[in-house]
Order: sequence, then C-alpha cells, then structure tokens
Amino acid sequence: MRKLLFSFWLCCEALSAAPRQIDDHHWQDVDRIIAIGDLHGDWDSYLAVLQAAGVTDRRGRWKAGQTHLVQTGDVPDRGPDTRRIIEHLAQLARQARKRGGRVHALTGNHEAMNVYGDLRYTVPGEFAAWADARSPVRREATHPLGWFEHRRAWDPRQNARAPMYRWVMQAPVAVQLDGHVFLHGGISHSYCGNSLQSLTDLVHAALERADPSDRGILTDPLGPLWYRGLAGVAPAARRDSVDQILETRGARRIVIGHTTTGGVIWPRLDGRVIQIDTGMSRAYGRRIGWLEISTDGLQAGYPGGRVPLPTRDQDRLAYLDAVIALQPDNEALRERRAALLSGELEAPQAQADAGEPVSCGTSG
Repeated sequence: MRKLLFSFWLCCEALSAAPRQIDDHHWQDVDRIIAIGDLHGDWDSYLAVLQAAGVTDRRGRWKAGQTHLVQTGDVPDRGPDTRRIIEHLAQLARQARKRGGRVHALTGNHEAMNVYGDLRYTVPGEFAAWADARSPVRREATHPLGWFEHRRAWDPRQNARAPMYRWVMQAPVAVQLDGHVFLHGGISHSYCGNSLQSLTDLVHAALERADPSDRGILTDPLGPLWYRGLAGVAPAARRDSVDQILETRGARRIVIGHTTTGGVIWPRLDGRVIQIDTGMSRAYGRRIGWLEISTDGLQAGYPGGRVPLPTRDQDRLAYLDAVIALQPDNEALRERRAALLSGELEAPQAQADAGEPVSCGTSG
C-alpha cells in the first residue's frame, strides 16, 4: 500500500511539474530550455551542439526528457545540409513530444527567402540534396543539378504540396517560454504592440500572398526576421523601447539569432537581450555555442564547458575572458573584447539612448 501511495505521489509531482502550453506561442513552467542559433546548412555542427547540450545521444535521438529546444531560424543557405537538418528537426520534434519535451523551430529570414525564391546564398549542395534519377533530364543549363526539385520542395507556386513550404508554414515566428521571448531577428518599436501570434500570422500571410512587388514584413528591416537593433547594430533599439517591448509581453528578456557574435553567447542591456548566433556553420568558423535556461539560472554552453551568463553589463568583461579561455584561438573574441573596452561595441546603443524616444507601434 505504501509503495502504491508513493508511486501515486510521484506521478502527481511529475504532472504538476510538467510544462503547460497556454497557446501556440506561449508555455509556462518549462524547467529547462536549450536555445541554439543559426545553423546554415551545417549538419556536423548541428549534431555537435545537440550532443554537447545533452539534447540527443550519439545517434541523434532525443534524450532530454521535458526539455524545450528552441532553434531560432536560419537553417537554410550557406551550407549543403539544409534538407537533412530540417528533416531531423521534424523527427526530433516527434521524439521530444513523446517524452514530454518540445522542439520549437522558428522561422528566420533565410527560410522565407527560400520560399519566395531569393537564392543568393543557396549553395550547390543544397540543390543537389533534392536531386533524383530524373534530375539530369529536367535540368536546364542555367541551373545547378537539383534546382528544379529544390524549388518544388520550397515554392508552393511550383508544387502545392511543397514539403519545405509546409514546414515553414507550421513554424511560429516567435515563442515565449515563461519570461523568455525567442525569435530570429528581434522586435522593433514598429512591431512593439504586435502579439507573437500576429507576427506569425503576418509572415505566413506574406508568404501565401507571394507578391514580388511587396514582400512586406518578409523584407522589412524593422520586421522580426531582419531586425538587428536588439543586437546593438545601428540604429540600435533604445533601452526604454526594449523595456516597453518586454513589459507588453510580461517578459524578462528576448533571445535572438541572426547577428553573429564571433563565438560567444552574448548578453546585452543587463540581460534583457541575449544573442545566440555564435556562427556555428562552416561559413562562420563553426563556433559551437548554446544558451541553457534552467532552475540553475542562465548558462552559456561551449564544447569546453559551461559559463554562467551575467545579467549585468558590468560583468561581461570577466565573462568574456572566461569564454576566451575556452577558445584561445578565436581571434574574433579578442576583437570583441577590445571593442568592449574601447566603447566601440556599445557606441550605437549610446547614440540611440541619447536620441529622441520612439513610440510603441503596431504593424499589420
């Protein structure tokens, strides 16, 4: 009887501790989050970061229980393994769900570009991954092998059942897990008043509309796929704007990809913003890194170990020195250190904060 009661108590505890889905874009009570940035078609780095973060085993199978994995977009382009990564993410999502976890694969600007046909950064290997036995017959002299099949996979105008298009259309643009908002580029003052649902709806509607004369939110430099102001790129987002964006959503911080950091998970504005695009693809030096949010706090993960993430800007130098110790050959981090000390790194932020306030707007 005691064993039965104990088992019942354990079951109730597990149920009460389980993450709760509020809607398609919001979750609560998520005890452990792993967030990874841009992958750009690099299968080896993708597997490496999942294994190092304890998300998958050596065979690429989910082993993280109720963990929520967030990938902030830009799986495609610059590397040959886009199809392989996306198909594995879909498989991993099914495995995670069976174990109480989740995979949140978000939409970045490069997913959208592949749908509407901006292929400036698509490499031959990405086309070749879709080639089949009849590809040489279908191939036109002006296109690489597999180009036709690639377009049928991504472009609904070429194929109403395009699998990559359908994958993008079921993916959210942003999610909020407890007090943490995740998306690819960021939220600017122009979209400050938009809900996360509306950001997804606007992107999906623009992709469905497929109007080459008006891409709308898909190419808007202030939109969620392209915005770099939260990363401190001029014109940077004002601190009071960031506070208003967070307050509107009842959030503590925003986690973004899109703007590479040279190999470091980088906190800004006293932890209100965290950049996680470390440059994991071969195109950016294969700098492996991930953000871990758990009951133990915020940690930045690297192949050489984990480092507590500071939530005060004044502590970033010591943090950066600890990361440099893990990556002594990474010259980009030494350059970041010099820019931090000189004030160059935060100069756009200082300029923005000294400027005129901007109002919190809604786009749509």
